[in-house]
Amino acid sequence: MSEHHHDHLGDRLERAIGEHVDVERELAHAEREESDPSQRRRLMQTGVWLGVTGISLYLVAPSLLDVLASWRDVRRFEPLWLLAMLALQGASLACLWFLQRLALRPVALAPVITSQLAGNALAKIAPGGGALGAALQYRMLVQAGVAREKAVGGLTVVNLLTFAMVLALPVLALPTLLRGGVDQNLVEVALIGIAVFVVLAALGAVSLAGDGLLTWVGRTVQRIRNRLRRGAPQLTGLPARLLRERDRILATFGPRWKRALGSTVGRWAFDFGTLLAALASVSASPSPGLVLLAFCAAQVLAQIPLTPGGLGFVEAGLTGMLTLAGVSPGDAVLATFAYRLFSYWLPLPLGLVGALGHRRVIAKLDRPADPSAPPR
Repeated sequence: MSEHHHDHLGDRLERAIGEHVDVERELAHAEREESDPSQRRRLMQTGVWLGVTGISLYLVAPSLLDVLASWRDVRRFEPLWLLAMLALQGASLACLWFLQRLALRPVALAPVITSQLAGNALAKIAPGGGALGAALQYRMLVQAGVAREKAVGGLTVVNLLTFAMVLALPVLALPTLLRGGVDQNLVEVALIGIAVFVVLAALGAVSLAGDGLLTWVGRTVQRIRNRLRRGAPQLTGLPARLLRERDRILATFGPRWKRALGSTVGRWAFDFGTLLAALASVSASPSPGLVLLAFCAAQVLAQIPLTPGGLGFVEAGLTGMLTLAGVSPGDAVLATFAYRLFSYWLPLPLGLVGALGHRRVIAKLDRPADPSAPPR
C-alpha cells in the first residue's frame, strides 16, 4: 500500500514537472478553452481548482497567518533594507524582461514588460494560475504584433531555461552545507551564494556548448529515478530529450545564448539577494548552506499548483527552513514576510500597471505614422 502510494505521488510529481515545462501545450489548451462554447465545462474546472485551492490554503493557514500577522513588526525594518529589497527584486524582473526580449526578438521592450507584469500577476492570484498567466502574456504579445509561433516558442524556451535553474540550484547548494553551522556573517552567506551562482553559470555554459555534461546528467537522473521507482514504467531517452531541449534553446537565442544564460542566472541571483536583504533587516546570522537550501525550497514550493504562486506552502516551507538554518522563529517569520512582500505581493498591483500600460503600448502601435516626421 505504501509503495503504491509513493508511486502515485511520484507519478504526480513527474507529471507536474512535465506540465510546467510544456508551455506550448498549456497555451494550446488555453486557446481551445477560449474557443469552447461550453460554459459548463469552464465552470466545473474553475470549481475544482477553487476547491483544491481552498483545501490547500486551509491546511497551510496557520503558517500563512503567522507570516501575514508579522506586518505589525514592519517598523523593525530599516528603510535602507526595504529600498535594497525593492531594488534587488526590480533587478530580478529586469533580467527576466531582457531574457524574454532576447527570445522574442525582434520586439520592443515595452510590450514584453507590460505583458510579463500582467501575466505574472494573474499567475499569482488565479487557481492553477501558471498556465493562465502564460496564456495572458501570450495573447498580449500577439496583440502587440509578435507572431504566434514566435510567442509560443520564445515563452517556452524562457520557461525551460528558468525552470532548469530552479532544478539545478538545490544540487549545487548541498555542498555548501560543509561550510559549518549557524552564526555566520551574512557577508559570508552572500559570498557563498555568489560562488554557487557563478558555478551555475559555468555549468550552464558547458551544457549549452557541448553534449558531454548534459548526457551524463540525463543518464544519472534516469538511472536514479528508475532505481527509486522500480514499480513504475522505466524512464528511457532522458539524455536525448535533454539534448533536444538544449538545441531548441540554442536555436531560439542563437549567438545571444551567453547573454540569455547570464540573464537567467541574474534573475535568480537577485531574487536570492532579496532574501538575504530580508535576513539582514532582522539581523539574522544563519547557516550559509541552509539559507541557500531554504531559497531553493521556496522556489520549488512556488511551483506547486495547489495554490496560486505557492501561497501558504512557500511561507510554511521558508519559515521552517530558515528556523532550521539558525534564525529564531520570530525573525524567520518576519524575514519570510519581507521576502514575500516584494516577491509575491508587490507584483500584484504591478500587474494592473502592466495591463493599463499595455493599452497605451497597443494604442501607440496602432497609431498611423506621421508622414511629415523626419526618418529615424
